[in-house]
Amino acid sequence: MNLPRLAKRDRYLLSAILLASLLWFGWTELTRTRGDQVVAFRPAAQQCGSDGPLRYCVYRAVGGVNGDIVYHLHGRGLDEQIWNDNTYLTAMLQARWQALGAKPPTVVTLSYGPTWLLTPKGRMAKSGLLDDMIQRLPGIESRIGAPQRRLLVGESMGGLNVLIAGLSHPDMFAKIAALCPGVYVDSPFSKISTTVAAARRTGANPKIVFGVRTLARTYAADEAEWRRISPIALIERANPNYPALYLSCGLYDNYGNFEGAERLASLARRHGVKTHWHPLYGGHCVTDINSVSDFLLE
Repeated sequence: MNLPRLAKRDRYLLSAILLASLLWFGWTELTRTRGDQVVAFRPAAQQCGSDGPLRYCVYRAVGGVNGDIVYHLHGRGLDEQIWNDNTYLTAMLQARWQALGAKPPTVVTLSYGPTWLLTPKGRMAKSGLLDDMIQRLPGIESRIGAPQRRLLVGESMGGLNVLIAGLSHPDMFAKIAALCPGVYVDSPFSKISTTVAAARRTGANPKIVFGVRTLARTYAADEAEWRRISPIALIERANPNYPALYLSCGLYDNYGNFEGAERLASLARRHGVKTHWHPLYGGHCVTDINSVSDFLLE
């Protein structure tokens, strides 16, 4: 006698679940984002090529360039064609230069794929990209023309990479602009308890922090190899002749990078490096477009 009652109850329950699912799907579909805020600017002329594993694009402003080259190293998941993207911060940089009526640098975007870390050759199979990139720059410049000055700009993963390149080879570059760079006070070879404490202290997303820890360990074999590329370690050998440094980071960066960027800025100033530190109110890769664009023009 109870079986039909139970079956009827189950049908009601299933119907309720289906109705709730349909309502949720409908609401989600109705309220999803359907567009992007785009930047009004005149895209730079673009030419792309490759040299071994290194892919690159050369961007020249239609109104002319000023003789400098800025090498742009992109963030994770992007590529060498990001510079003219009208939804990205690089478009805002171009719009700023155009509003000023200024001739900007030639921009060369570099990429080894969606995810990569510049390291000297070490024991890990993926290491050695720093050596590879530095060896290939003269070949690129032989095709596009030697610069008056070489500059570096990068965001997130690219922000860390420009710091590694510029602080490892300070004689090659005049300026380094590192936006929301992946800089940490603690090493990826620290104890797990140290990493957990750092995530709690900085408000970082634990999943992101442990992902970054894993990524770093695929390019550096141990603490000694990590110290060869850690900006916190590299800045200790700096002097006033090092490249001028621009650093920015959001207070609520969910990668936990604010603490490291702030420490790096303090150490750079202590060693006499001309340093522009821009702490910002916001999340990961919030950027003060005007100050960084002006830094690259000066």
